[in-house]
Amino acid sequence: MARLKDVPAGIWALGFVSMLMDVSSEMIHALLPIYMVTVLGTSTLAVGIIEGIAEATAAITKIFSGALSDWLGRRKGLAVLGYGLAAFTKPVFPLAPGLSWLIAARFIDRVGKGIRGAPRDALIADLAPAEVRGASFGLRQSLDTIGAFVGPLLAILLMLATADDFVAVFWVAVIPAFAALALIIVAVREPDRPALLRQVKSPLSQAELARLGADYWRVVAIATVFTLARFSEAFLILRAQSVGLPIALVPAVMVLMNVVYALAAYPAGVLSDRMDRQTILIVGLGLLIIADVVLALSSGIVGVAVGVIFWGLHMGLTQGLLATLVADTAPAELRGTAYGMFNLMTGLALLAASLIAGGLWDAIGPASTFLAGAVFTALAVIGLLTLRRGKVAA
Repeated sequence: MARLKDVPAGIWALGFVSMLMDVSSEMIHALLPIYMVTVLGTSTLAVGIIEGIAEATAAITKIFSGALSDWLGRRKGLAVLGYGLAAFTKPVFPLAPGLSWLIAARFIDRVGKGIRGAPRDALIADLAPAEVRGASFGLRQSLDTIGAFVGPLLAILLMLATADDFVAVFWVAVIPAFAALALIIVAVREPDRPALLRQVKSPLSQAELARLGADYWRVVAIATVFTLARFSEAFLILRAQSVGLPIALVPAVMVLMNVVYALAAYPAGVLSDRMDRQTILIVGLGLLIIADVVLALSSGIVGVAVGVIFWGLHMGLTQGLLATLVADTAPAELRGTAYGMFNLMTGLALLAASLIAGGLWDAIGPASTFLAGAVFTALAVIGLLTLRRGKVAA
């Protein structure tokens, strides 16, 4: 069984970089949907559109940054650029005079995420020995997710301390963003490119994309259908508000979800190094179906909390695992392109999911949003079982 000390130091450093940036981002994002709806008067459908476009922007950017990292044969510089862009965007949130500025800031922040995402994941795959690959992705995901619950927790405490002063919380969020940028510059060392590794001249050409192989594209297809069920977590926040949770405590939803997520991600990664990864993925999808049904049918805070716990468990069992499956199936010289294509397809699915979720919420109600998610998840399970004979990875 993999031990924490078996995971390379560079992956630990990247994990802490992700953690600090997530503290910053989630302090803002845990409050942003409520800020837009209650302060700026934005509709729930508009929240879905903004969230979906923001995440799709990140996904589209990843394909180009991932391919560029393969062409250059280097990953760190692009990751630093992405984290730097996100850090320098953070002060825009407290300074924004209106909705258009917030949309622009969210858009640019997600461009930064897009630039860093695929090169960072490819760098993790480059750094991680095959025997601890699942543990390495799981550890990075756990540290990232610790930031994702520390951020909303800090947002709660600061909202209580400042009498719901959104702008003050947004200013505090600037600090960990710049700390993350400093850490990746100083503490992460990119490994030397293997001398015999094939040079990639046109990563996005048809010939190179064909080299990714059938197993890789199966992973992408399954993840895309799955993502149609995984609309923005902004809807978890809105669901909690809809059953009466006070505004100052609404970020507790993200705290609870991400505590569970963080606790599950590393053990799931370790387990995936010892058994069939697809089995763990099926279990994770099953947990999402449970989460969606509970969130659809619950009328009180306790029921929503239970649904959020199951949502966090499914995230822990699936997100790091999907990243590991990409590393398992893609050629080493095309890992940046592979992560870029993977995130492009899942990002477009997330855009569609967020639009569907917001539209159903406004037209019918919260229950319809989550029941639709359960249906899409069930389709992903059926697809995964159908493709099980074409085994993706052990």
